[in-house]
Amino acid sequence: MADFKTHISVGVVASGMLSTLTMAAAIVPSEDLITLAICGAIGSILPDIDLQNSRASQAMFSGLGLVLAFSVLFNYSWKYSIAEMWILWVGTFLVVRFLGHSIFHKYAVHRGVFHSVLSGLFFGFLTAALFHYFFGSDITLSWLAGTFVFVGYLVHLVLDEIYSVDFHGNRIRRSFGTALKLFDYRHPGPTLAMAAAAAVAFLAAPPVGPFLSIVGSPAVWAFLSERMLPEQAWFGFIQTAAARLASLM
Repeated sequence: MADFKTHISVGVVASGMLSTLTMAAAIVPSEDLITLAICGAIGSILPDIDLQNSRASQAMFSGLGLVLAFSVLFNYSWKYSIAEMWILWVGTFLVVRFLGHSIFHKYAVHRGVFHSVLSGLFFGFLTAALFHYFFGSDITLSWLAGTFVFVGYLVHLVLDEIYSVDFHGNRIRRSFGTALKLFDYRHPGPTLAMAAAAAVAFLAAPPVGPFLSIVGSPAVWAFLSERMLPEQAWFGFIQTAAARLASLM
């Protein structure tokens, strides 16, 4: 299994490459590219939320605790005193961060349902819904954020699968096949629950049609294909062997 530094490093590189494509196609404003890259980096560590002491798990429950604590604050600020609101805010955060974290990991299985493409789809759909309805982003940015999370998620699964092969010893470890899978066939109950959660998240997300019409436009792909490689010299002065040969003929 790849470690945290490897996952986050490769995730950042993959997000940067995907951001470059997005920037070249001018799909979203350039100021949104950093946000998208961060989404990809987060996606690259999300599959390890089923590890109790992993940074991904601790960060997820801390973030969830903050969101719910502020939701309580915004909804009940008119009703209680400042001291009472402090108690509610801190109490909500601590319950989610520690009690919720403990209950979750009592039932979570490492490399179970969260180590699957199905789970990646769930987090991608959930991200699109949160960006659109919670942060007020437009449909294109919302679905791009979900796509970056999903791609980062896949990068994590692929890395763990690669690390299951011992290239020096020319052998395959017992963990091979558990990292990258469509769904967790060993635990049908959690898999069905995740499938239902993914379906709900997709229905809660903004309409995907407008996003697909943009990223699937023939004009966009033709433009990216045209700009993928330099026409003559790399960086303006490094010519490939084929270009040199063509110039001599």
